[in-house]
Amino acid sequence: MSEAASDDYAAIRVRAEQIGLFETVVLHGHLSDAEPMTAALEATIRAKMAGDKGIERSNVGGWHSATDMLDWGGPAAARLADLSIRMAKRMSWFDGRSPDSIDWSVRMWANVSPPGALNLSHAHPGVLWAAVYYVVTGGADEGGELYLEDPRFPVPLMTFPGYRALGIDGQPQPPERRIAPKRGDLVLFPAWMRHGVTPNRGGERISIAMNIYTNEPRGR
Repeated sequence: MSEAASDDYAAIRVRAEQIGLFETVVLHGHLSDAEPMTAALEATIRAKMAGDKGIERSNVGGWHSATDMLDWGGPAAARLADLSIRMAKRMSWFDGRSPDSIDWSVRMWANVSPPGALNLSHAHPGVLWAAVYYVVTGGADEGGELYLEDPRFPVPLMTFPGYRALGIDGQPQPPERRIAPKRGDLVLFPAWMRHGVTPNRGGERISIAMNIYTNEPRGR
Protein backbone atom coordinates (compact mmCIF):
# COMPACT_ATOMS: atom_id res chain seq x y z
CA MET A 1 0.00 0.00 0.00
CA SER A 2 1.35 3.43 -0.93
CA GLU A 3 2.01 6.16 1.60
CA ALA A 4 -0.80 8.24 0.07
CA ALA A 5 -3.29 5.41 0.50
CA SER A 6 -2.25 4.98 4.14
CA ASP A 7 -2.92 8.66 4.73
CA ASP A 8 -6.47 8.19 3.41
CA TYR A 9 -7.26 6.02 6.43
CA ALA A 10 -5.29 7.88 9.06
CA ALA A 11 -8.29 9.91 10.27
CA ILE A 12 -10.55 6.90 10.97
CA ARG A 13 -11.81 6.84 14.54
CA VAL A 14 -13.98 4.36 16.40
CA ARG A 15 -17.16 5.58 18.07
CA ALA A 16 -18.70 2.82 20.14
CA GLU A 17 -20.72 2.31 23.27
CA GLN A 18 -19.84 -0.53 25.62
CA ILE A 19 -22.99 -2.38 26.66
CA GLY A 20 -23.33 -4.87 29.51
CA LEU A 21 -25.64 -7.66 28.34
CA PHE A 22 -27.47 -10.49 30.10
CA GLU A 23 -26.90 -9.38 33.65
CA THR A 24 -27.26 -11.92 36.43
CA VAL A 25 -29.33 -10.42 39.25
CA VAL A 26 -28.27 -11.18 42.83
CA LEU A 27 -29.84 -9.70 45.95
CA HIS A 28 -27.73 -9.15 49.08
CA GLY A 29 -29.88 -7.54 51.73
CA HIS A 30 -30.17 -7.25 55.48
CA LEU A 31 -33.36 -7.91 57.43
CA SER A 32 -33.94 -5.08 59.87
CA ASP A 33 -35.66 -5.74 63.21
CA ALA A 34 -35.17 -9.48 62.59
CA GLU A 35 -33.17 -10.34 65.71
CA PRO A 36 -36.07 -12.13 67.50
CA MET A 37 -36.61 -14.32 64.43
CA THR A 38 -32.87 -14.95 64.05
CA ALA A 39 -32.45 -15.88 67.71
CA ALA A 40 -35.38 -18.30 67.48
CA LEU A 41 -33.89 -19.91 64.38
CA GLU A 42 -30.52 -20.32 66.08
CA ALA A 43 -32.05 -22.00 69.14
CA THR A 44 -34.16 -24.33 67.00
CA ILE A 45 -31.22 -25.34 64.82
CA ARG A 46 -28.98 -26.07 67.79
CA ALA A 47 -31.70 -28.19 69.40
CA LYS A 48 -32.26 -30.12 66.16
CA MET A 49 -28.54 -30.73 65.65
CA ALA A 50 -28.19 -32.17 69.17
CA GLY A 51 -30.39 -35.14 68.26
CA ASP A 52 -29.88 -35.47 64.49
CA LYS A 53 -26.73 -36.65 62.72
CA GLY A 54 -27.67 -34.74 59.56
CA ILE A 55 -26.85 -35.60 55.95
CA GLU A 56 -24.01 -35.01 53.49
CA ARG A 57 -24.51 -32.90 50.40
CA SER A 58 -22.10 -30.16 49.25
CA ASN A 59 -20.80 -29.76 52.82
CA VAL A 60 -17.32 -30.91 53.74
CA GLY A 61 -17.33 -31.08 57.52
CA GLY A 62 -20.04 -29.51 59.59
CA TRP A 63 -23.71 -30.43 59.94
CA HIS A 64 -26.32 -30.29 57.17
CA SER A 65 -29.93 -30.94 58.09
CA ALA A 66 -32.46 -32.63 55.84
CA THR A 67 -34.41 -30.24 53.62
CA ASP A 68 -37.52 -30.42 55.80
CA MET A 69 -36.77 -27.48 58.09
CA LEU A 70 -40.22 -26.00 57.49
CA ASP A 71 -41.57 -29.04 59.35
CA TRP A 72 -39.49 -28.44 62.49
CA GLY A 73 -38.35 -24.82 62.28
CA GLY A 74 -41.51 -23.34 63.77
CA PRO A 75 -43.01 -19.90 63.08
CA ALA A 76 -39.57 -18.32 62.58
CA ALA A 77 -38.77 -20.67 59.68
CA ALA A 78 -42.18 -20.04 58.13
CA ARG A 79 -41.62 -16.29 58.41
CA LEU A 80 -38.20 -16.54 56.77
CA ALA A 81 -39.62 -18.59 53.91
CA ASP A 82 -42.37 -16.01 53.37
CA LEU A 83 -39.86 -13.14 53.32
CA SER A 84 -37.66 -14.99 50.82
CA ILE A 85 -40.60 -15.64 48.50
CA ARG A 86 -41.54 -11.96 48.66
CA MET A 87 -38.02 -10.99 47.61
CA ALA A 88 -38.00 -13.58 44.82
CA LYS A 89 -41.31 -12.21 43.49
CA ARG A 90 -39.79 -8.73 43.35
CA MET A 91 -36.92 -10.09 41.25
CA SER A 92 -39.07 -12.15 38.85
CA TRP A 93 -41.09 -11.37 35.73
CA PHE A 94 -43.51 -13.74 33.98
CA ASP A 95 -44.75 -12.97 30.48
CA GLY A 96 -48.29 -11.65 30.75
CA ARG A 97 -48.72 -12.77 34.36
CA SER A 98 -48.29 -11.41 37.84
CA PRO A 99 -45.84 -13.20 40.15
CA ASP A 100 -48.73 -13.44 42.62
CA SER A 101 -50.57 -15.72 40.17
CA ILE A 102 -47.79 -18.32 40.46
CA ASP A 103 -47.66 -21.04 43.13
CA TRP A 104 -44.47 -20.50 45.16
CA SER A 105 -42.93 -22.99 47.59
CA VAL A 106 -39.74 -23.39 49.62
CA ARG A 107 -37.57 -26.24 50.82
CA MET A 108 -35.24 -25.22 53.60
CA TRP A 109 -32.29 -26.68 55.49
CA ALA A 110 -29.73 -25.60 58.07
CA ASN A 111 -25.93 -25.64 57.86
CA VAL A 112 -23.67 -25.50 60.91
CA SER A 113 -20.01 -25.06 59.97
CA PRO A 114 -17.21 -25.37 62.53
CA PRO A 115 -13.66 -24.17 61.75
CA GLY A 116 -12.34 -25.87 58.62
CA ALA A 117 -15.76 -26.68 57.14
CA LEU A 118 -16.68 -25.61 53.60
CA ASN A 119 -19.20 -26.22 50.83
CA LEU A 120 -18.08 -27.46 47.43
CA SER A 121 -19.14 -25.66 44.26
CA HIS A 122 -22.58 -26.81 43.12
CA ALA A 123 -25.88 -25.68 41.58
CA HIS A 124 -29.54 -26.47 42.28
CA PRO A 125 -31.15 -27.90 39.11
CA GLY A 126 -34.91 -27.70 38.78
CA VAL A 127 -35.13 -24.68 41.09
CA LEU A 128 -35.85 -21.05 40.15
CA TRP A 129 -34.15 -19.14 42.98
CA ALA A 130 -31.73 -20.14 45.74
CA ALA A 131 -31.39 -18.20 48.97
CA VAL A 132 -29.21 -18.15 52.08
CA TYR A 133 -29.97 -16.52 55.43
CA TYR A 134 -27.15 -15.97 57.90
CA VAL A 135 -27.80 -16.75 61.55
CA VAL A 136 -24.28 -16.81 63.04
CA THR A 137 -21.15 -15.48 61.31
CA GLY A 138 -17.63 -14.46 62.22
CA GLY A 139 -15.54 -11.59 60.90
CA ALA A 140 -15.15 -10.78 57.22
CA ASP A 141 -11.49 -11.90 57.34
CA GLU A 142 -12.25 -15.34 58.77
CA GLY A 143 -13.28 -17.17 55.61
CA GLY A 144 -16.66 -18.79 55.17
CA GLU A 145 -17.64 -16.41 52.35
CA LEU A 146 -20.32 -17.35 49.89
CA TYR A 147 -18.85 -17.36 46.38
CA LEU A 148 -20.84 -17.14 43.14
CA GLU A 149 -19.14 -18.33 39.95
CA ASP A 150 -19.36 -16.63 36.57
CA PRO A 151 -21.18 -19.25 34.45
CA ARG A 152 -19.17 -18.26 31.36
CA PHE A 153 -15.91 -19.49 32.83
CA PRO A 154 -13.79 -21.52 32.27
CA VAL A 155 -14.66 -21.41 28.55
CA PRO A 156 -12.79 -18.12 27.85
CA LEU A 157 -9.74 -19.47 29.70
CA MET A 158 -9.67 -22.42 27.32
CA THR A 159 -9.08 -19.93 24.49
CA PHE A 160 -6.22 -18.11 26.20
CA PRO A 161 -5.09 -18.70 29.83
CA GLY A 162 -5.39 -15.63 32.00
CA TYR A 163 -7.89 -13.92 29.69
CA ARG A 164 -10.60 -11.69 31.15
CA ALA A 165 -13.07 -9.50 29.31
CA LEU A 166 -13.22 -5.89 30.47
CA GLY A 167 -16.54 -4.95 32.06
CA ILE A 168 -18.43 -1.71 31.50
CA ASP A 169 -16.55 -0.36 34.55
CA GLY A 170 -13.29 -0.83 32.65
CA GLN A 171 -12.06 -3.53 35.02
CA PRO A 172 -11.33 -7.20 34.24
CA GLN A 173 -14.36 -9.32 35.02
CA PRO A 174 -13.58 -11.76 37.87
CA PRO A 175 -14.36 -15.49 37.58
CA GLU A 176 -16.25 -15.36 40.89
CA ARG A 177 -17.77 -12.94 43.36
CA ARG A 178 -17.41 -13.44 47.12
CA ILE A 179 -19.87 -12.21 49.73
CA ALA A 180 -18.81 -11.89 53.37
CA PRO A 181 -22.18 -11.95 55.18
CA LYS A 182 -23.29 -10.77 58.59
CA ARG A 183 -25.96 -12.04 60.97
CA GLY A 184 -29.33 -11.12 59.51
CA ASP A 185 -28.17 -10.99 55.88
CA LEU A 186 -30.27 -12.60 53.14
CA VAL A 187 -28.80 -13.46 49.72
CA LEU A 188 -30.92 -14.55 46.73
CA PHE A 189 -29.44 -15.70 43.42
CA PRO A 190 -30.47 -17.80 40.40
CA ALA A 191 -30.36 -21.46 41.43
CA TRP A 192 -28.56 -22.45 38.23
CA MET A 193 -25.53 -20.39 39.25
CA ARG A 194 -22.73 -22.50 40.68
CA HIS A 195 -21.78 -21.45 44.18
CA GLY A 196 -20.02 -22.65 47.30
CA VAL A 197 -18.55 -21.55 50.62
CA THR A 198 -14.87 -20.98 51.31
CA PRO A 199 -13.22 -22.76 54.27
CA ASN A 200 -14.24 -21.33 57.62
CA ARG A 201 -11.23 -20.00 59.49
CA GLY A 202 -13.16 -18.49 62.38
CA GLY A 203 -15.74 -19.65 64.89
CA GLU A 204 -18.85 -21.70 64.28
CA ARG A 205 -21.15 -20.41 61.54
CA ILE A 206 -24.84 -21.12 61.06
CA SER A 207 -26.80 -20.47 57.87
CA ILE A 208 -30.12 -21.49 56.39
CA ALA A 209 -30.30 -22.43 52.71
CA MET A 210 -33.49 -22.40 50.66
CA ASN A 211 -34.71 -23.65 47.31
CA ILE A 212 -37.53 -21.49 45.96
CA TYR A 213 -39.81 -23.27 43.47
CA THR A 214 -42.54 -22.06 41.12
CA ASN A 215 -45.43 -24.10 39.75
CA GLU A 216 -48.76 -23.58 38.07
CA PRO A 217 -51.51 -23.24 40.68
CA ARG A 218 -53.58 -26.38 41.12
CA GLY A 219 -56.75 -26.47 39.07
CA ARG A 220 -55.37 -24.59 36.07
